[in-house]
Amino acid sequence: MKGRTMRNFRVSLKKVVDDSYDIEVGYELTTRLIDDIKEGLAGKLKRFAVITDSIVEELYARPIYEALLEEGYKADIFVFPEGEKSKTRETKAMIEDAMLEKEYRRDCCIIAVGGGVVTDLAGFIAGTFGRGVPFINYATTLLAAADASVGGKTAVDTPRATNLIGLFNQPLKVYIDIAAWQTLPKRQIVSGLAETIKHACMADAEFFDYLDRHMEEIINLDPAPCEHVAEKNCQIKYEVVMKDEKEAGLREILNLGHTVGRAIETLSDYKLLHGEAVSIGLVAAASLSVHFGLLKERDMERVVALLEKAGLPTEIPDYIDREALVKKLYTDKKVRDGKLRFVLMDGIGSVREFTPGVFAKEVEEETAREIIMGM
Repeated sequence: MKGRTMRNFRVSLKKVVDDSYDIEVGYELTTRLIDDIKEGLAGKLKRFAVITDSIVEELYARPIYEALLEEGYKADIFVFPEGEKSKTRETKAMIEDAMLEKEYRRDCCIIAVGGGVVTDLAGFIAGTFGRGVPFINYATTLLAAADASVGGKTAVDTPRATNLIGLFNQPLKVYIDIAAWQTLPKRQIVSGLAETIKHACMADAEFFDYLDRHMEEIINLDPAPCEHVAEKNCQIKYEVVMKDEKEAGLREILNLGHTVGRAIETLSDYKLLHGEAVSIGLVAAASLSVHFGLLKERDMERVVALLEKAGLPTEIPDYIDREALVKKLYTDKKVRDGKLRFVLMDGIGSVREFTPGVFAKEVEEETAREIIMGM
Protein backbone atom coordinates (compact mmCIF):
# COMPACT_ATOMS: atom_id res chain seq x y z
CA MET A 1 0.00 0.00 0.00
CA LYS A 2 3.02 2.24 -0.42
CA GLY A 3 2.17 5.80 -1.39
CA ARG A 4 -1.50 5.47 -0.52
CA THR A 5 -2.96 8.64 0.96
CA MET A 6 -5.25 8.31 3.95
CA ARG A 7 -8.11 10.75 4.42
CA ASN A 8 -7.42 14.07 6.11
CA PHE A 9 -9.84 15.52 8.63
CA ARG A 10 -9.84 19.24 9.32
CA VAL A 11 -10.82 20.29 12.83
CA SER A 12 -12.48 23.65 12.35
CA LEU A 13 -12.45 25.75 15.52
CA LYS A 14 -13.37 29.42 15.34
CA LYS A 15 -13.42 31.45 18.53
CA VAL A 16 -15.31 34.60 19.33
CA VAL A 17 -14.37 35.38 22.92
CA ASP A 18 -15.32 38.39 25.02
CA ASP A 19 -12.61 38.77 27.66
CA SER A 20 -13.78 42.21 28.76
CA TYR A 21 -13.60 43.03 32.44
CA ASP A 22 -14.06 45.92 34.84
CA ILE A 23 -11.39 47.71 36.85
CA GLU A 24 -12.70 49.27 40.05
CA VAL A 25 -10.58 51.91 41.78
CA GLY A 26 -11.54 52.78 45.33
CA TYR A 27 -10.88 52.42 49.04
CA GLU A 28 -11.35 49.34 51.24
CA LEU A 29 -12.98 47.27 48.52
CA THR A 30 -13.35 43.95 50.35
CA THR A 31 -17.07 44.43 50.87
CA ARG A 32 -17.46 45.42 47.24
CA LEU A 33 -15.64 42.25 46.14
CA ILE A 34 -17.90 40.03 48.26
CA ASP A 35 -21.03 41.79 47.02
CA ASP A 36 -19.92 41.27 43.41
CA ILE A 37 -19.36 37.57 44.05
CA LYS A 38 -22.83 37.30 45.62
CA GLU A 39 -24.23 39.03 42.53
CA GLY A 40 -22.66 36.46 40.21
CA LEU A 41 -19.19 37.76 39.32
CA ALA A 42 -17.87 34.17 39.40
CA GLY A 43 -21.07 32.63 38.13
CA LYS A 44 -22.35 29.79 40.29
CA LEU A 45 -18.95 28.87 41.71
CA LYS A 46 -18.92 28.41 45.48
CA ARG A 47 -15.26 27.59 46.12
CA PHE A 48 -12.46 30.16 46.19
CA ALA A 49 -8.69 29.81 46.44
CA VAL A 50 -7.23 33.00 47.91
CA ILE A 51 -3.59 33.25 46.79
CA THR A 52 -1.35 35.79 48.50
CA ASP A 53 2.11 36.39 49.94
CA SER A 54 3.42 36.34 53.50
CA ILE A 55 3.11 40.12 53.96
CA VAL A 56 -0.35 40.65 52.51
CA GLU A 57 -1.88 37.57 54.16
CA GLU A 58 -2.90 39.16 57.46
CA LEU A 59 -3.50 42.67 56.06
CA TYR A 60 -5.94 41.88 53.25
CA ALA A 61 -6.13 38.22 52.23
CA ARG A 62 -7.38 36.87 55.54
CA PRO A 63 -10.21 39.44 55.85
CA ILE A 64 -11.33 38.47 52.31
CA TYR A 65 -11.09 34.78 53.21
CA GLU A 66 -13.11 35.28 56.40
CA ALA A 67 -15.73 37.34 54.58
CA LEU A 68 -16.15 34.52 52.05
CA LEU A 69 -16.68 31.98 54.84
CA GLU A 70 -19.21 34.24 56.54
CA GLU A 71 -21.24 34.31 53.34
CA GLY A 72 -21.28 30.52 53.18
CA TYR A 73 -18.64 30.00 50.50
CA LYS A 74 -15.87 27.42 50.73
CA ALA A 75 -12.42 29.01 50.76
CA ASP A 76 -8.77 28.42 51.59
CA ILE A 77 -5.70 30.67 51.73
CA PHE A 78 -2.54 29.68 49.90
CA VAL A 79 0.50 31.69 50.97
CA PHE A 80 4.02 31.91 49.57
CA PRO A 81 7.03 33.96 50.76
CA GLU A 82 6.87 37.58 49.58
CA GLY A 83 9.22 38.91 46.94
CA GLU A 84 10.25 38.42 43.31
CA LYS A 85 12.41 35.43 44.28
CA SER A 86 9.19 33.48 44.88
CA LYS A 87 7.83 34.04 41.36
CA THR A 88 9.08 30.67 40.11
CA ARG A 89 7.85 27.43 38.61
CA GLU A 90 8.62 25.79 41.95
CA THR A 91 6.28 28.13 43.85
CA LYS A 92 3.60 27.60 41.20
CA ALA A 93 3.88 23.84 41.61
CA MET A 94 3.81 24.15 45.41
CA ILE A 95 0.52 26.08 45.32
CA GLU A 96 -0.99 23.75 42.72
CA ASP A 97 -0.08 20.73 44.85
CA ALA A 98 -1.61 22.40 47.91
CA MET A 99 -4.81 23.11 45.98
CA LEU A 100 -4.97 19.50 44.76
CA GLU A 101 -4.37 18.27 48.30
CA LYS A 102 -7.44 20.22 49.39
CA GLU A 103 -9.35 18.67 46.49
CA TYR A 104 -9.69 21.77 44.35
CA ARG A 105 -10.73 20.95 40.82
CA ARG A 106 -12.20 22.97 37.94
CA ASP A 107 -15.19 24.17 39.97
CA CYS A 108 -13.26 26.96 41.70
CA CYS A 109 -12.22 30.57 41.30
CA ILE A 110 -8.84 32.03 42.28
CA ILE A 111 -8.61 35.41 44.02
CA ALA A 112 -5.15 36.98 43.79
CA VAL A 113 -4.58 39.39 46.68
CA GLY A 114 -1.36 41.39 46.61
CA GLY A 115 1.14 43.08 44.35
CA GLY A 116 2.57 42.23 40.97
CA VAL A 117 4.30 39.02 42.02
CA VAL A 118 1.02 37.66 43.39
CA THR A 119 -1.11 38.67 40.39
CA ASP A 120 1.47 37.34 37.91
CA LEU A 121 1.79 34.00 39.69
CA ALA A 122 -1.88 33.49 40.57
CA GLY A 123 -3.01 34.45 37.08
CA PHE A 124 -0.62 31.87 35.61
CA ILE A 125 -1.91 29.21 38.00
CA ALA A 126 -5.49 30.08 37.02
CA GLY A 127 -4.62 29.67 33.35
CA THR A 128 -3.31 26.13 33.76
CA PHE A 129 -5.05 24.63 36.82
CA GLY A 130 -7.74 22.27 35.58
CA ARG A 131 -6.86 23.59 32.09
CA GLY A 132 -8.12 26.97 33.19
CA VAL A 133 -10.23 28.41 36.00
CA PRO A 134 -11.48 31.99 36.46
CA PHE A 135 -9.60 34.46 38.64
CA ILE A 136 -9.98 37.88 40.21
CA ASN A 137 -7.21 40.39 40.95
CA TYR A 138 -7.30 42.41 44.17
CA ALA A 139 -4.30 44.71 43.77
CA THR A 140 -2.78 46.15 46.93
CA THR A 141 0.29 48.01 45.60
CA LEU A 142 0.89 51.01 43.38
CA LEU A 143 3.09 48.84 41.15
CA ALA A 144 0.30 46.31 40.62
CA ALA A 145 -2.15 49.15 39.97
CA ALA A 146 0.19 50.58 37.33
CA ASP A 147 1.26 47.37 35.70
CA ALA A 148 0.72 43.77 36.71
CA SER A 149 -2.98 43.72 37.57
CA VAL A 150 -4.09 45.06 34.17
CA GLY A 151 -3.57 43.48 30.77
CA GLY A 152 -3.62 39.74 31.39
CA LYS A 153 0.11 38.99 31.19
CA THR A 154 0.98 36.27 33.70
CA ALA A 155 4.33 34.56 34.15
CA VAL A 156 7.08 33.19 36.36
CA ASP A 157 10.81 33.87 36.38
CA THR A 158 13.65 31.43 35.77
CA PRO A 159 17.33 31.74 36.73
CA ARG A 160 18.06 32.70 33.12
CA ALA A 161 15.40 35.35 32.55
CA THR A 162 12.25 36.93 33.92
CA ASN A 163 8.70 36.45 32.64
CA LEU A 164 9.56 34.12 29.74
CA ILE A 165 7.33 31.30 31.02
CA GLY A 166 3.70 32.30 31.14
CA LEU A 167 0.53 33.06 29.22
CA PHE A 168 -2.05 35.73 28.51
CA ASN A 169 -5.00 35.27 30.84
CA GLN A 170 -7.63 37.89 31.57
CA PRO A 171 -9.27 38.21 35.02
CA LEU A 172 -12.97 38.45 35.76
CA LYS A 173 -12.41 41.82 37.42
CA VAL A 174 -9.63 43.95 38.92
CA TYR A 175 -9.96 45.81 42.23
CA ILE A 176 -7.42 48.53 42.93
CA ASP A 177 -7.58 49.33 46.64
CA ILE A 178 -5.85 52.68 47.18
CA ALA A 179 -6.35 52.33 50.96
CA ALA A 180 -3.89 49.42 50.85
CA TRP A 181 -1.13 51.77 49.71
CA GLN A 182 -1.10 53.24 53.22
CA THR A 183 0.35 49.94 54.49
CA LEU A 184 3.26 49.98 52.03
CA PRO A 185 6.82 50.95 52.98
CA LYS A 186 7.92 54.15 51.24
CA ARG A 187 10.37 52.17 49.12
CA GLN A 188 7.47 50.15 47.66
CA ILE A 189 5.52 53.32 46.86
CA VAL A 190 8.56 54.78 45.14
CA SER A 191 9.15 51.55 43.21
CA GLY A 192 5.59 51.64 41.92
CA LEU A 193 6.12 55.12 40.55
CA ALA A 194 8.61 53.84 37.97
CA GLU A 195 5.90 52.13 35.91
CA THR A 196 3.76 55.24 36.29
CA ILE A 197 6.55 57.47 34.94
CA LYS A 198 7.11 54.94 32.16
CA HIS A 199 3.46 55.28 31.11
CA ALA A 200 3.81 59.06 30.99
CA CYS A 201 7.05 58.86 29.01
CA MET A 202 5.57 56.58 26.39
CA ALA A 203 2.04 57.91 26.00
CA ASP A 204 1.08 61.14 27.78
CA ALA A 205 3.18 64.31 28.02
CA GLU A 206 0.47 66.06 30.07
CA PHE A 207 0.55 63.24 32.61
CA PHE A 208 4.35 63.60 32.74
CA ASP A 209 3.91 67.27 33.66
CA TYR A 210 1.24 66.37 36.22
CA LEU A 211 3.62 63.91 37.92
CA ASP A 212 6.31 66.57 37.96
CA ARG A 213 3.97 69.04 39.69
CA HIS A 214 2.42 66.62 42.18
CA MET A 215 5.17 64.11 42.97
CA GLU A 216 5.48 65.06 46.64
CA GLU A 217 1.73 64.73 47.16
CA ILE A 218 1.68 61.34 45.44
CA ILE A 219 4.53 60.03 47.59
CA ASN A 220 2.66 61.30 50.66
CA LEU A 221 -0.43 59.41 49.41
CA ASP A 222 -2.74 62.42 49.20
CA PRO A 223 -6.07 60.98 48.00
CA ALA A 224 -6.85 63.13 44.94
CA PRO A 225 -3.50 62.74 43.12
CA CYS A 226 -3.35 59.04 44.02
CA GLU A 227 -6.79 58.48 42.49
CA HIS A 228 -5.71 60.37 39.38
CA VAL A 229 -2.52 58.29 39.11
CA ALA A 230 -4.44 55.02 39.47
CA GLU A 231 -7.00 56.00 36.84
CA LYS A 232 -4.41 57.33 34.35
CA ASN A 233 -2.30 54.19 34.66
CA CYS A 234 -5.34 52.04 33.90
CA GLN A 235 -6.42 54.27 31.03
CA ILE A 236 -3.01 54.32 29.35
CA LYS A 237 -2.46 50.59 29.68
CA TYR A 238 -6.03 49.80 28.62
CA GLU A 239 -5.68 51.79 25.42
CA VAL A 240 -2.59 49.77 24.50
CA VAL A 241 -3.90 46.36 25.54
CA MET A 242 -7.26 46.92 23.82
CA LYS A 243 -5.45 47.34 20.48
CA ASP A 244 -2.93 44.53 20.98
CA GLU A 245 -3.88 41.98 23.64
CA LYS A 246 -1.27 39.35 22.69
CA GLU A 247 1.75 41.64 22.10
CA ALA A 248 1.82 41.28 18.33
CA GLY A 249 3.16 44.81 17.92
CA LEU A 250 1.92 47.90 19.76
CA ARG A 251 1.95 46.27 23.18
CA GLU A 252 5.74 46.13 23.02
CA ILE A 253 5.75 49.81 23.97
CA LEU A 254 4.88 48.75 27.53
CA ASN A 255 8.42 47.34 27.64
CA LEU A 256 9.97 50.80 27.51
CA GLY A 257 12.85 50.66 30.00
CA HIS A 258 12.46 46.93 30.58
CA THR A 259 15.21 45.58 28.31
CA VAL A 260 17.94 46.91 30.60
CA GLY A 261 15.66 47.04 33.65
CA ARG A 262 14.78 43.36 33.78
CA ALA A 263 18.39 42.37 33.16
CA ILE A 264 19.58 44.57 36.04
CA GLU A 265 16.83 43.24 38.30
CA THR A 266 17.97 39.66 37.72
CA LEU A 267 21.69 40.41 38.06
CA SER A 268 21.06 42.27 41.31
CA ASP A 269 19.64 38.99 42.66
CA TYR A 270 16.50 41.05 43.29
CA LYS A 271 18.20 43.40 45.74
CA LEU A 272 16.69 46.02 43.44
CA LEU A 273 12.90 46.15 43.39
CA HIS A 274 11.25 45.89 39.99
CA GLY A 275 10.49 49.61 39.77
CA GLU A 276 14.01 50.56 40.84
CA ALA A 277 15.45 48.43 38.05
CA VAL A 278 12.95 49.78 35.51
CA SER A 279 13.92 53.33 36.50
CA ILE A 280 17.53 52.64 35.54
CA GLY A 281 16.27 50.95 32.38
CA LEU A 282 14.26 54.07 31.49
CA VAL A 283 17.44 56.15 31.69
CA ALA A 284 19.18 53.66 29.40
CA ALA A 285 16.26 53.80 26.93
CA ALA A 286 16.28 57.61 27.05
CA SER A 287 20.06 57.62 26.43
CA LEU A 288 19.61 55.37 23.41
CA SER A 289 16.79 57.60 22.19
CA VAL A 290 19.15 60.60 22.36
CA HIS A 291 21.84 58.56 20.59
CA PHE A 292 19.50 57.89 17.66
CA GLY A 293 18.26 61.48 17.51
CA LEU A 294 14.74 60.69 18.72
CA LEU A 295 14.91 62.53 22.05
CA LYS A 296 16.44 65.89 22.85
CA GLU A 297 19.12 66.02 25.51
CA ARG A 298 17.08 68.44 27.62
CA ASP A 299 14.09 66.05 27.55
CA MET A 300 16.31 63.21 28.72
CA GLU A 301 17.40 65.46 31.58
CA ARG A 302 13.73 66.01 32.44
CA VAL A 303 13.14 62.25 32.55
CA VAL A 304 16.12 61.73 34.84
CA ALA A 305 15.03 64.64 37.04
CA LEU A 306 11.51 63.24 37.45
CA LEU A 307 12.82 59.80 38.38
CA GLU A 308 15.13 61.38 40.94
CA LYS A 309 12.29 63.55 42.28
CA ALA A 310 10.39 60.30 42.89
CA GLY A 311 13.40 58.94 44.79
CA LEU A 312 14.25 56.33 42.16
CA PRO A 313 17.80 55.29 41.16
CA THR A 314 19.09 56.49 37.79
CA GLU A 315 22.54 54.89 37.70
CA ILE A 316 23.66 51.26 37.49
CA PRO A 317 24.87 50.12 40.94
CA ASP A 318 28.60 49.48 41.23
CA TYR A 319 28.02 45.84 42.20
CA ILE A 320 26.50 45.09 38.76
CA ASP A 321 29.08 43.77 36.28
CA ARG A 322 28.51 45.90 33.17
CA GLU A 323 29.78 43.26 30.76
CA ALA A 324 27.55 40.62 32.34
CA LEU A 325 24.67 43.08 31.96
CA VAL A 326 25.33 43.45 28.23
CA LYS A 327 25.20 39.66 27.82
CA LYS A 328 22.05 39.43 29.95
CA LEU A 329 20.22 41.68 27.50
CA TYR A 330 19.96 38.72 25.14
CA THR A 331 17.47 37.01 27.47
CA ASP A 332 14.95 39.80 26.81
CA LYS A 333 11.77 38.56 25.15
CA LYS A 334 11.98 41.24 22.43
CA VAL A 335 15.17 39.65 21.01
CA ARG A 336 14.60 38.38 17.46
CA ASP A 337 17.06 36.23 15.50
CA GLY A 338 19.73 36.95 18.09
CA LYS A 339 19.40 40.73 17.70
CA LEU A 340 18.85 43.14 20.60
CA ARG A 341 15.73 45.28 20.23
CA PHE A 342 14.76 48.36 22.25
CA VAL A 343 11.59 50.42 22.58
CA LEU A 344 12.70 54.05 22.24
CA MET A 345 11.15 57.38 23.13
CA ASP A 346 10.15 59.81 20.38
CA GLY A 347 10.02 62.87 22.62
CA ILE A 348 8.30 62.87 26.02
CA GLY A 349 4.89 61.21 25.78
CA SER A 350 5.54 59.14 22.68
CA VAL A 351 7.50 56.17 21.36
CA ARG A 352 8.79 55.69 17.82
CA GLU A 353 7.02 53.37 15.41
CA PHE A 354 9.91 52.33 13.18
CA THR A 355 7.84 50.59 10.51
CA PRO A 356 4.08 49.94 10.53
CA GLY A 357 3.31 47.91 13.65
CA VAL A 358 6.96 47.66 14.75
CA PHE A 359 7.84 49.60 17.91
CA ALA A 360 11.27 48.22 18.77
CA LYS A 361 14.55 49.02 17.03
CA GLU A 362 17.41 46.61 16.45
CA VAL A 363 20.45 47.91 18.31
CA GLU A 364 23.99 46.65 17.83
CA GLU A 365 25.58 45.13 20.92
CA GLU A 366 28.41 47.65 20.80
CA THR A 367 25.93 50.55 20.90
CA ALA A 368 24.13 49.03 23.88
CA ARG A 369 27.49 48.44 25.56
CA GLU A 370 28.48 52.07 25.02
CA ILE A 371 25.30 53.31 26.72
CA ILE A 372 25.65 50.87 29.64
CA MET A 373 29.33 51.68 30.22
CA GLY A 374 28.43 55.36 30.37
CA MET A 375 25.85 54.92 33.13
